[in-house]
Amino acid sequence: MRLALCAAAVAAPMLFLAACDDFDFVGGPFDRYKEDFHLTYALSAGGRLSVENLNGAIEISSWEKDSVEINGTKYAASPQALKEIKIDVSSSPGVLQIRTIPPVGARNTGARYSIRVPRRVQLDRIVSSNGGIRVDDVEGLANLRSSNGSIRVWRLKGTLEARTSNGGIDAVNNTGDATLHTTNGGIKVEMNKGALDASTSNGGINARLLEPDASRPVRLESSNGHIELAMDAVRDVRANTSNSSIVVRMPSSANARVRARTSNSPVTTDFDVLTRGTIGKHSLEGTLGSGGPLIDLTTSNGGIKLLKM
Repeated sequence: MRLALCAAAVAAPMLFLAACDDFDFVGGPFDRYKEDFHLTYALSAGGRLSVENLNGAIEISSWEKDSVEINGTKYAASPQALKEIKIDVSSSPGVLQIRTIPPVGARNTGARYSIRVPRRVQLDRIVSSNGGIRVDDVEGLANLRSSNGSIRVWRLKGTLEARTSNGGIDAVNNTGDATLHTTNGGIKVEMNKGALDASTSNGGINARLLEPDASRPVRLESSNGHIELAMDAVRDVRANTSNSSIVVRMPSSANARVRARTSNSPVTTDFDVLTRGTIGKHSLEGTLGSGGPLIDLTTSNGGIKLLKM
């Protein structure tokens, strides 16, 4: 079934978007004219959802139903442009695709979405420009893309891939592998279990890992931003930044190999280290305890600290 909607089906309140200013549009008189829409489609548990949006936020949360509820608001700078915005939906029992189609040649138009989905769902492709993305309490993979907007993911159980520009990424209380990338924004991660690969420019990285994946190293990279990593279980780490510091916190009983290099700042540690080779003010190579995973840290113009939790 394929539908193209350009008028509101049923007026419905937006779900907690109004309080989230950082999920609003970026620039332009988008909210001069508005129209709400409300749609519901069947989607089996474990089904696939994709959303492509222009100039607006996307918010996704779960509920205990095998259906998708879409509450949204279209925005435009003129009544005619508002009328011509289409919400295009392609629906089948296992796949739901939603697209915002703006008027040809029109500017300053867009839409916001607040979507409820089955708890088990595959977020195949969630894309927004000039708007943030929020996902909460979903079981399944999440492939998220934004520009000029932040990405926030809570309580996800599944693989996460999130990319944005000019916005930060928060991934909190999640379980599953995560690949996170942004420019001009910071990254905050609190992960229960899985592998982590995070990179940013002009922003810091703060990560807390309860049980990192033992088969792959934790990879953290930033430019002009600090890196702070806390691990309850010691794993291989590759962390690199420039013009800022690196801090790694581990249990006091940690067993690991350490290779730390910096320039113009010291390397310090709370741990007893059996060193090897030459000991320098700006470098450290040695063993903590009985050795084990390699913690490889590099920065310039910033210090490095290895601290006990």
